[in-house]
Amino acid sequence: MTNHTPRVQLLLTGNEIMSGDTVDSNSAMIARRLDELAITVYRKVTVGDDPALLAAELTAMTADADLVIVNGGLGPTVDDLTAEILAGVAGVELVEHAEAIAHLKGWCAGRNLALNAANLKQAMLPAGCRIVDNPIGSAVGFELTVAGCRIICTPGVPSELRAMLDLIVADLANQLQHPVERNILRLQTFGLGESSAQQIINDHVPDWPPEVELGFRAGAPQMEIKLSVNRAADLPARQQCRAQLETLFGDHIIGEGDTLLAEQVLALLRERGETLTTAESCTGGLIASMLTRIPGSSDAFHAGFVTYANNIKHRVLGVPEATLHKHGAVSEEVVLAMARGALERAGADYAIAVSGIAGPGGGSEEKPVGTVWLAWGERDNLRTRCLCWPVERSLFQTMIAAAGLDMIRRLLLGIDEEPRYFRQRRAR
Repeated sequence: MTNHTPRVQLLLTGNEIMSGDTVDSNSAMIARRLDELAITVYRKVTVGDDPALLAAELTAMTADADLVIVNGGLGPTVDDLTAEILAGVAGVELVEHAEAIAHLKGWCAGRNLALNAANLKQAMLPAGCRIVDNPIGSAVGFELTVAGCRIICTPGVPSELRAMLDLIVADLANQLQHPVERNILRLQTFGLGESSAQQIINDHVPDWPPEVELGFRAGAPQMEIKLSVNRAADLPARQQCRAQLETLFGDHIIGEGDTLLAEQVLALLRERGETLTTAESCTGGLIASMLTRIPGSSDAFHAGFVTYANNIKHRVLGVPEATLHKHGAVSEEVVLAMARGALERAGADYAIAVSGIAGPGGGSEEKPVGTVWLAWGERDNLRTRCLCWPVERSLFQTMIAAAGLDMIRRLLLGIDEEPRYFRQRRAR
């Protein structure tokens, strides 16, 4: 056991990361899991599939870290170099590892695959290394201590890394003589920005307790607010901070952990035994996609309609041609007609309808790019709002789809207060 928090570095490998073909999300995943033990990654380096550079970087890291986590390069192909590089740095031979062979045989048998020579490459590991189980993939992880530095090698496939991190983090916790009682509360929000949220907290909670660490993780469409404490004795202080955040942002807080807007909407609908339908133009079915990603969504979502062209709005949803001609597709009258048509055809209790100008072209002085009309609610209680969200096309679609879901969430919860983004994104 150790009586100090280990100094950790990450080494990410692969030409696909360097070229941008693969976006590195693994280092963030590793850092978040280590944060559970109050262990901070103080340095990370990404190197392509260059043996000399990888060996030089790994050698330098062993001299300046207690723990190095290497991610990537464990597969069956010629550019998977991690085992070879670590053996060279440690000054040991590559040997066939019996435990890795057994893992490969079980993995192949479970998939009715032949164990070929390419797969067997994954069993050639540095002599003396210890296997780190990979519950999902064919390539085992492994670790070796070099010059007093513990080196753990992990696969680059995110799902495999995620499964292995449970084992790695548990093992690290056992190695700490005085493990920190790290307790993290994550609140998912929609409609808040990092800077505005921080300023509101500064203005209203000037005496924020130092024992409660406040953090933000921006994303699209949701933003996460993180409250962390390192001792059980600090949980009451964190609860007080949470109560203050509820007062400041309560109507924008969706839920805890990894809760998604669509997940919360579906849960609320299930509680009431009711259903939702969608009528989408500019979002191209994204609202329906967000809903159907959630397992069991068919309980509360039976049908959605993507009516991009005007003639389809008329033929599928019954939007009057005269209304389209007089007001245009991006109008209050059209989204109301879309919502009513969807409700009638799906037999649903609630509807979301959207029609807008996603860009980059198609805007006008009267209706610039980013203009969108939303309609949401029940047959006899449909509400509308025109917003202007002038951002890149895919981000526009993401945020508008989320806004539609958020307005149904608010309606189901009986929240009458206007969301902040309505004021910020009001169309002129």
